[in-house]
Amino acid sequence: MIFSSLIFLYLFLPLCLITYGLVKPLKGKNAVLIVFSLLFYAWGEPVRILFLLLSAVINYFVGLGIGAAKSEKLQKLIVGGGLVYNIGMIAVFKYSGFLVENVNAIFGSKFPVPEIAIMAGISFYTFQIISYIVDCYWGKVEPQKNFWDLLLFICLFPQLIAGPIVRYSTIAEEIGCRKTTMKDLSEGLTRLVVGLAKKVILADQLYRIVEDTIGSKSGVGPMTVMGTWYGIILYSLYIYFDFSGYSDMAIGMGRIFGFHFNENFNHPYLCKDIQEFWQRWHISLGSFFRDYLMPISFFGHRNKYFSLFLVWLCTGVWHGASWNYVIWGLYYGAFIMFETVLGKKRINKIPIVIRHIYSKLIIIIGFGIFFFEDFEQLGLFFRNITPLNPNGFSSEFELISLCNNLWLIIAAIICTFPLIELSKKISERSLNAKTAVSVSGTAICAVLLVASSILLVDATTNAFLYWNY
Repeated sequence: MIFSSLIFLYLFLPLCLITYGLVKPLKGKNAVLIVFSLLFYAWGEPVRILFLLLSAVINYFVGLGIGAAKSEKLQKLIVGGGLVYNIGMIAVFKYSGFLVENVNAIFGSKFPVPEIAIMAGISFYTFQIISYIVDCYWGKVEPQKNFWDLLLFICLFPQLIAGPIVRYSTIAEEIGCRKTTMKDLSEGLTRLVVGLAKKVILADQLYRIVEDTIGSKSGVGPMTVMGTWYGIILYSLYIYFDFSGYSDMAIGMGRIFGFHFNENFNHPYLCKDIQEFWQRWHISLGSFFRDYLMPISFFGHRNKYFSLFLVWLCTGVWHGASWNYVIWGLYYGAFIMFETVLGKKRINKIPIVIRHIYSKLIIIIGFGIFFFEDFEQLGLFFRNITPLNPNGFSSEFELISLCNNLWLIIAAIICTFPLIELSKKISERSLNAKTAVSVSGTAICAVLLVASSILLVDATTNAFLYWNY
């Protein structure tokens, strides 16, 4: 089941909200969320719920073991066992086929390549579990003694499949003590509708143009210079609205149920350099690697540049079992390292226009690397964005496509700016301004919901991109 489907929006979610509202004790409300979360995750593929429950049980006892251990040596042993299990789960379900294929290619062996279906959301909920057991070891949180409360943290459906990566410390208190205020309900519903509109009205429509221009991930086609840039720029916009749209919906639903998840995006295309981009893009993943991977020392000491290399290697690998993701991660790591060596003072002396052009070029080309999994097609992409492209500068089809979709593209670009934050600032000026913003905001949300619902009637494949990660 996916958020951007009519069955979720008009059956599953209303039924969950009604049941949740009818139950008064908090323990009962938590039980409702657990049942609906497990139903949500099992939808269409019930067997995967067994692995989720297995992870919850094992890590529940890992947490208890850390708390009960009398020595640091035993604690390390328990934490190590938990990490081996959790990382092993990701390795088996996500990377086993990729590893065997590469072993066969390198050594000429003929090991059978396992065909294991990727467990939806395994990278997200496993990282949440890892943060929990490591924080228990570091003493940042107390091990959860109530299994059902820990299970709720792991399986809570708003953020289960594609984040944000919510740490236990963020919602530990709210699991046992929370209430939904009118402000939570209002802002939560607004975020839900805005996220839905980002996905259905912008992301899905942009991706249709991407498919018509640069094609599928396995083929570029005879694209001109303009066509290649046009396609990959729209893909960059698509992936932002698709992923941030999911995050908005997750954060909004969390607010409705009384949970306050951390933000996952902060208008990343407003960045002036690559370091700032990653402070604004997929914030929960970046902060996870910063807090749990950067502090690791090797051979008794830490090396900042080796740690950066490891973080960006893992960032690439986390995104998928394909070499283009590894290259993508190291590509960004190289620019982060370059900017680190250059230093903020020198970077800030560069004219702001140059910094914006530099950062957007790096980001757009980076998403080209992210898009093409086939090395031959990736090579064609790099050739096609340069004057060496034998297909010419532009074609009639691309110009017609640009003209036909101009308003959609302009709307998408405008929506990368902080419009909601701007409306809040306007509402603070006076009571009349606050009323006007409130009324117009409600009307806009109603229009967005109706428009999104109409578009979903004929929708076929509209799954969120990051559900595969």
